[in-house]
Amino acid sequence: MSSQNVDMAVDEPAHWPEPPLPPPARSYSVPLYEPDLTVGYVYSAEMTNHYDSKEHPEDPKRITSIWRAIIKAEYHQRMKCIPIRPVKRHEALLVHSEDHWDKVLAIEHMTPQQIVDSSEYYEQLSLYVMQGTTRAACLSCGGAIEACLAVARGELQKTFAIIRPPGHHAEPDEHMGFCLFNNVAVGARVVQQSTDIKRILIVDWDVHHGNGTQKAFNDDPSILYISLHRYEGGTFYPCGPFGGLQSCGEGPGLGYSVNIPWSEKGMGDADYIHAFQKVVMPIAMEFAPELVIISAGFDSALGEELGECHVTPTGYAHMTHMLSGLAGGRLVVALEGGYNVEVTTKSAMAVLKVILGEPPDELPPLVASESATEVVWLAAKEQSKHWRSVDPKLCEPREEVEPITFSIPEILKAHRQYYLQSVHNMMTVPLLGDELNKKLSSQIMCTHDLFENDTMVVFAHELWDPLSLSD
Repeated sequence: MSSQNVDMAVDEPAHWPEPPLPPPARSYSVPLYEPDLTVGYVYSAEMTNHYDSKEHPEDPKRITSIWRAIIKAEYHQRMKCIPIRPVKRHEALLVHSEDHWDKVLAIEHMTPQQIVDSSEYYEQLSLYVMQGTTRAACLSCGGAIEACLAVARGELQKTFAIIRPPGHHAEPDEHMGFCLFNNVAVGARVVQQSTDIKRILIVDWDVHHGNGTQKAFNDDPSILYISLHRYEGGTFYPCGPFGGLQSCGEGPGLGYSVNIPWSEKGMGDADYIHAFQKVVMPIAMEFAPELVIISAGFDSALGEELGECHVTPTGYAHMTHMLSGLAGGRLVVALEGGYNVEVTTKSAMAVLKVILGEPPDELPPLVASESATEVVWLAAKEQSKHWRSVDPKLCEPREEVEPITFSIPEILKAHRQYYLQSVHNMMTVPLLGDELNKKLSSQIMCTHDLFENDTMVVFAHELWDPLSLSD
């Protein structure tokens, strides 16, 4: 059998697959794998370009000091940097009027002389302005928006917006109280418009009432606003009845504004924790938010001269820890007030530790003050009209009751006094001085004819104490 050369046909593909591209060159300073970060931060030194040439509480060091502390603790390596950008016009108009937007943008174009001439007007609004004010305000608001969106979109679990100027006093039509745009309010509205998250809780523990934030949502049941602040009958900034107990929202938003207005200065950890346990957390859990935003003003901190309250870094940490349990852990912290740089930095770092997953430090035994207990009880009574989970009876102040106990010698002395009075018609001899009366008034007795007889017989003895006898 002759052999034949048979050509075996091979089906060649029209195009051979391209060889895989080599991986891009990687700098040795870049990790091989992207770390799985769940916490982010927003910060930019550009926000320090808003400053007052005179000494002013709202100082750029408020954020630079926090940033330096983060770098020193190397916390920045455990967080994702969220790029900051200015707020856009259509975003600001979700909360503010066009006139307000134009007012803030116009500051950038003021001449030095116009700034000087308008200083008295801005001082009446508790503001200072300069050419760098507009840029800082736009970045502060835009930074809050990006911090909120990063959590709302599920990119991160928690974020910290280290921003200034603050925002919670800025009303829809007016800037005031160191605030230009209402950062948190705009951030919340952008989240509602851009994501599936609609139900948002804002907790404002700044020592001042966030009048701007409450006004932005006063008739809106989709955003629950809770504020703990110094009030003192409406005489503490921003003054007036808007931050009072009965200011609970209006229309469909009735009950969705919760004010816990302290009646005096000096409130501390025990008072804030008591308010959280009795009012804040029960209402928050009943509301069941999809996102929690903290308007984190640290001017209620111990050592803060402007706020004159006594909340410690550990107190702030515990409040953050409680709020972290809501909304599946979705939490945004945005800096508001806090004007003692050292105190603000320590408080912010305590909050940041909790955000990063560390437990708060231990608190000593706490007892709320009488004044705070009264305010929390009144707030509970007011809010129980709107929230089933708030029980005023559990918040009712307790009256101090002296323990009803008597020793055996005291009982015997009382019995002897009663016996001498009822059987022998003897009476108690008054003594000179409160101290002697307190000690001996029930022990010195005499007959009613003491001043009629020439002879006086005195019986003196010590009442034995059976508890002092030995076996």
